[in-house]
Amino acid sequence: MTYSITATGPGGSADASVHITVSAPPPPTPVSHEPSLQELFDKQVKDAYFDYDQADIRADARDALSQTAQFLRSYPQLKVVVEGHCDERGSTEYNLALGDRRAAAAKQFLVSLGIPADRMETVSYGKEKPFCTASNEECWQQNRRAHFVMGK
Repeated sequence: MTYSITATGPGGSADASVHITVSAPPPPTPVSHEPSLQELFDKQVKDAYFDYDQADIRADARDALSQTAQFLRSYPQLKVVVEGHCDERGSTEYNLALGDRRAAAAKQFLVSLGIPADRMETVSYGKEKPFCTASNEECWQQNRRAHFVMGK
């Protein structure tokens, strides 16, 4: 935009012009979001899944636990709770014992990968905290797991 002004007085007159350009402000600089330790934990720590009525570490569980061990090595101050879970089949008592064996197996595998045992505690929920509630093999498989929770 151009503005012009004329000033007139006893000594004569004077003219002046000025051109002003207004541009849009630059976009705000994006604030980089550093993920929290909980977000990193949730993304990188993987559940280990088990076969029906088993507490043996399967090949896919070895991969998941190896990734979990790598994360735990990167954060040596971190403690975890290893939760043992089962599907709905079997008695409450039986599944509590099986969940305990699953949590212990996952913990022992992590110890074999160099994670100190005192950084992990185990708990069994048996069939009391299902991830999935449908009564079919696909759902049951999701419930047969060792699940990790960041310790306090």
